[in-house]
Amino acid sequence: MPEGGRVQQKKDAPLRSDAQRNRERILEVALAELTLSADAPLSVIAKKAGVGQGTFYRNFPNREALVLEIYRYEMQQVADTAAQLLQTRAPDEALREWMDRLAQFAMAKAGMAEAIRKATGAPGSPAKPGHEPVTAAAALLLNANESAGTIRPGVTPDDFILAIAGLWQIDPHGDWQPRAARLLDLVMDGLRTGARGR
Repeated sequence: MPEGGRVQQKKDAPLRSDAQRNRERILEVALAELTLSADAPLSVIAKKAGVGQGTFYRNFPNREALVLEIYRYEMQQVADTAAQLLQTRAPDEALREWMDRLAQFAMAKAGMAEAIRKATGAPGSPAKPGHEPVTAAAALLLNANESAGTIRPGVTPDDFILAIAGLWQIDPHGDWQPRAARLLDLVMDGLRTGARGR
């Protein structure tokens, strides 16, 4: 029979991964539901996520906590994608693909704008999370591309964010993908102009 410590480890590990899966499932369902309606009932979100009320409220004690965590979680997912793409793609391909992921985040954020406003708008409400993870990811990709000579030198994360700001003007409820792709291709062409390797 294995030592008690080993048995305990095996018992605990699935609980932690189950809890993580529950949390991620709640966030995915909540993103979809709150994008459709800022007032989507939390009970509906819990039911569609397949978790009980206790599990739901243990993770997210109120609507504000849920909305802000969706926003933070999605932004962190976008940021983490930058390093992953650089491991498997050429720097310019990684940058362009990451821009598509950023567009998806922008559309989700636009769709949830009303829910975010409600969560952060009342006096004493928590502040909306900052964009630091996305800015850091942009810096990582821009630096990799500058080093590879695939974009013009000297582009800062702030320059990049300003260049793609048009994403936030696109209607998330319309046919946004082709419009976003055209905008991001235009930005990418601009970044490549004057690159060392060209």
